[in-house]
Amino acid sequence: MFSGEMWTSLGSLLASLMFVWAICKQYFPYDITRFFDRYGHKIVSFLYPYIQITFHEYSGDGFDRGTAYVAIQRYLAANSSVTARRLKADPVKDTETLVLSMDDHEEITDEYQGIKVWWASSMTMPKTQSISFYPREDDKRFYTLSFHNKYRDLITKSYLSHVLAQGKSIAVKNRQRKLYTNNKKETWSRYGGRSTMWSHVVFEHPASFETLALEAKTKKDIMNDLITFSKAKDYYAKVGKAWKRGYLLHGPPGTGKSTMIAAMANLLQYDVYDLELTSVKDNTELRKLLIETSGKSIIVIEDIDCSLDLTGQRKNNKDKDVEAKDEKEAVKKAVENAGTDGSKVTLSGLLNFIDGLWSSCGGERVIVFTTNYLEKLDPALIRRGRMDKHIEMSYCSFEAFKVLAKNYLDVESHQLFTRIEELLGETDMTPADVAENLMPKSAEEDGESCLNCLISAMEDAKVAVAKAEEEKLKAEEKEKHKVEKKEEEMKQKAGEELAASKDVKENGALVI
Repeated sequence: MFSGEMWTSLGSLLASLMFVWAICKQYFPYDITRFFDRYGHKIVSFLYPYIQITFHEYSGDGFDRGTAYVAIQRYLAANSSVTARRLKADPVKDTETLVLSMDDHEEITDEYQGIKVWWASSMTMPKTQSISFYPREDDKRFYTLSFHNKYRDLITKSYLSHVLAQGKSIAVKNRQRKLYTNNKKETWSRYGGRSTMWSHVVFEHPASFETLALEAKTKKDIMNDLITFSKAKDYYAKVGKAWKRGYLLHGPPGTGKSTMIAAMANLLQYDVYDLELTSVKDNTELRKLLIETSGKSIIVIEDIDCSLDLTGQRKNNKDKDVEAKDEKEAVKKAVENAGTDGSKVTLSGLLNFIDGLWSSCGGERVIVFTTNYLEKLDPALIRRGRMDKHIEMSYCSFEAFKVLAKNYLDVESHQLFTRIEELLGETDMTPADVAENLMPKSAEEDGESCLNCLISAMEDAKVAVAKAEEEKLKAEEKEKHKVEKKEEEMKQKAGEELAASKDVKENGALVI
């Protein structure tokens, strides 16, 4: 009886012979290779207790690379650079990165739950072409997985799923993320239609939650919410909801709403779709754009309060005549705009975009609205379930200032911080304004001079606010005095009219 080590040695020998034969048979006539393949496999299968599974780069008549082959290639690339003797380097488009993977006719080993398997990268050339030592475009490549027969169930049911999942995960991690913007419908069919609905550039925004000027507790809460969402596919399916989440970022201009979106995308490694709503003609076009977005993405509509006529709150208890008049005016306006370039996206269409039936296509999407004026938005647009999380981006706090001081000046503590904390409590200054004052304007400026610059700016802002308040009070006092004077004149005029009326009555009585 053969021992386990003897089987392993024999298997390795046969595997090596098969590998050598796979290379050599390309140089023998087809009839000879066919004969040896036919009877050689029978002999090997009798002596060789190992199973082989082949994964071709292209299957059937397809011109697209097989998803299994690509996933395996990525999985093996993560390990082959350490164990393989012969490697090939492929550059990543638009970057300076090289991906190393095992070359053709190379073999590596892998281990899964204590079980050793073998992966071989092979290539066959068309029989009608002359021999060449260089790879050609029509060469056929494939991977071969070899393992012991007794592990068949584990390999086919568990290991292969593990390899494909890891390959997909590596692809997501290493992919080049993109920033998309929607094109006008007139250009969709110019270069083939579907692929031109969105234009894109490489997304390279450096923002992160670490550098975001926000309170630590708020940042941690948002990060936990995003990470929990990204891992909740099964949970969303369990509760019967589409795998998406809505965020509403509201606050004054310059408070970091756009930077927050970039930090969210970098945390989750998602693409960003910046939807320009005013260039979308109607609800149908809006749905088509949604269908063309991919999973693992953030769909953004910035300044939603400025996008179309979607921001007027619904009025309660309206007079029926007034309501009917408004409806007629709306219809008239729609008729006047017919045939123009104006957008006809409705509030109903946007609501369906957020959480209607079409919103469930694909999955793992975050929808973000930003606004400077929360009170202008229709309550139906921002209710929970549509915009699940409302985040107020307010003026710069002292904690947010410390983050900016660390980012811009590498200063974590300074004697001027006490004065800055006082001024931040007395003035409203956005993080953008604080950052601008902290940024050195020349090589001679140091951290202390920048902090003094910020203090001066806040003191000036404090004086300006006080002056504005004073002018406001003067204006109110002037208006009050004006109203009082007018009331006094009206009283005086009324008294004169009353006196004149009495004189008329008295004179009239004398005449009678």
